[in-house]
Amino acid sequence: MFAALIVFVLVTAAIMGAYVGIMKLPGYLAARKLDRRLREVSRPLGVELPDSPSFVTEVKKGPLPALDKALGGANSSLAMLIEQSGVRTTPSAIMVAMVAAALCSGLICMLFVKVPIFWIISALAGSFLPYAWLRHKRTVRTKRFEEQFPEALDLLSRAIRAGHAFQTAMGMVADELPVPVGIEFKKAFEQQNFGLPLRDVLDQMAERVPILDVKFFVTAVTIQRETGGNLAEILDNLAHVVRERFKILRQVRVHTAHGRFTGYVLLALPAALAVALTFINPEHMNLLFQERMGQMMIVGAIVMQGLGYLWIRKVIKIEV
Repeated sequence: MFAALIVFVLVTAAIMGAYVGIMKLPGYLAARKLDRRLREVSRPLGVELPDSPSFVTEVKKGPLPALDKALGGANSSLAMLIEQSGVRTTPSAIMVAMVAAALCSGLICMLFVKVPIFWIISALAGSFLPYAWLRHKRTVRTKRFEEQFPEALDLLSRAIRAGHAFQTAMGMVADELPVPVGIEFKKAFEQQNFGLPLRDVLDQMAERVPILDVKFFVTAVTIQRETGGNLAEILDNLAHVVRERFKILRQVRVHTAHGRFTGYVLLALPAALAVALTFINPEHMNLLFQERMGQMMIVGAIVMQGLGYLWIRKVIKIEV
């Protein structure tokens, strides 16, 4: 009864906390954003906010600078992934987080499972979590950039038609549009002001935002500056192509929704059934963890489940 009471209190507290967060968090974030915007507008000219990001190239120092240097510094693939995800961290910090996650997951598995092989599997899976989190952040940031990019192209086109130079139009996009499009154009604008050639600035932007639309944009601007042409019309056509591609992509997601949902259900069903059977008949499920054949069956099931999920993802993935 005491355990049931504790579970009831925890679940009730979690539900109430989630309700309060859903109701209060949007207003708090909006007020914080408004306050930040007002401070930006009212600050004296030339004075930067204490928490405003610097767009000058700088080397961030992590908890293990020697490890950062050994990993290749800013030129490593992990550093590029961090740059693309928009997370303010360093490769050494991610490596430390991976080691910590591996130890925590391994120790937690040791408390519930007495099979050493599962300790190793749990530690390996835990070590992958920080890297998977970075990839998730990069995916989310890339999708937001893709959604905002046509608006940036339209703003560039209108600014050029109004008589502004391309570099000035980039500064207008940086000031008017939100993150992540605004901050990426801000970086490019600041790099160009510091003397970096525009071609190199655009190439670095294409590396930070690895999507096909940005590569088209960089190629179009580079060719126009070398051969001439109506850049405003080129940007208008590119914005139209990007929007039409999004229309087709949304239609594809609607048609493949059944397949994606099927993949999620097939992936979660065996694990949910195993947890339910563990509570219903623990002696029956303990055979899978204690017997050699049961352990091999669990490993085989995990491998086949993973392969099946990847195969379903491959089938429903349609490039647009």
